[in-house]
Amino acid sequence: MTTEIINRGTEPPPSHVATTKPPSVGRGSDYAALSREVKQSGLLKRRPGYYSVKVGANLLLMAAGWTAFALIGQSWWQLVTAAFLAVMFTQTGFIGHDAGHGQIARSKRVNNLLGRVHADLLIGLSYGWWIAKHNRHHSHPNHVDRDPDIADGAIAFTEDHARVRRGPYAWLARHQAWLFFPMLLLEGLALHVAGVRAQFERDGTAGSRGAKLAGAGMLTAHLVGYVAALFLVLTPLQAVAFLAVHQGLFGLYMGCSFAPNHKGMPIFGKDDKIDFLRRQVLTSRNIRGGRFTDFALGGLNYQIEHHLFPSMPRPGLRHAQKLVRAFCARHGVAYHETGLVDSYAQVLRHLHAVGGPLRPELEY
Repeated sequence: MTTEIINRGTEPPPSHVATTKPPSVGRGSDYAALSREVKQSGLLKRRPGYYSVKVGANLLLMAAGWTAFALIGQSWWQLVTAAFLAVMFTQTGFIGHDAGHGQIARSKRVNNLLGRVHADLLIGLSYGWWIAKHNRHHSHPNHVDRDPDIADGAIAFTEDHARVRRGPYAWLARHQAWLFFPMLLLEGLALHVAGVRAQFERDGTAGSRGAKLAGAGMLTAHLVGYVAALFLVLTPLQAVAFLAVHQGLFGLYMGCSFAPNHKGMPIFGKDDKIDFLRRQVLTSRNIRGGRFTDFALGGLNYQIEHHLFPSMPRPGLRHAQKLVRAFCARHGVAYHETGLVDSYAQVLRHLHAVGGPLRPELEY
């Protein structure tokens, strides 16, 4: 049995290490026992009433935003509309996320349809690309060379990635803690570009050939319609400003919602072996808060429960937390939970530590 204790954020895990030695394997029965508890509680049952209201209200608000855009016309007040639609795009993305995990409907076909409409058509993010990427993340969170979310890119998440950087990329890694939030302003555009690029790759998106063609068609319809609406309704300067504010705030909101989930938590090496329960719990961080936090973060604040039971409908996560936290306490598994602001501080400390080997002041 491990010696970890419940961690509520007062003593965050060390963020200066690139990998963390996992506990011994052979504990698959622990997850089976927890799974039985959760299933008996009924928390895995679909919630059609909740999602009917959620999806309907979200579509009405999205339609209201675009209606206001059309009625206001050529005005700098459209930047307020841009900010509102940035919030709605992110909330729509959360619904696409839930659909991708099969949380909404019993039918996989219905879930995928909802996911493609909300992602490809309504916000212009490739659902097929996201599914392919996100499934790999859920299988091996914070696992080097397996989790695409910590792959070497604009941000270096391990010291090994930072050490091999040269030139502008080395400068970026040295200062990445300071640049993290400004860089999130580009996250929305980066997601659009990655989704479009994936359409031209053979294995870039998940789904059948017909589903891929449908997704590509909806993605194209969104991007063409979005750009056309901006430049037909607004002056060229207003259109560019609208795009910058809308996509910038969309990326910032999305990034701020996903960043606390795993960044700064233990990272496992590619050869480390660990059972499913500990792989999901030890690498995830929950965010404390009430109903507003649940809404603002789309249920992702219950990241531990979500990773243990990805298909659990969003409203069940809050109730599952009590079962999971108590189970972890009984089995000596560290359960990390903290406040939203502190979670960002932990993320930034981790990014700063990762870039440490590249800072001249740390050289001997």
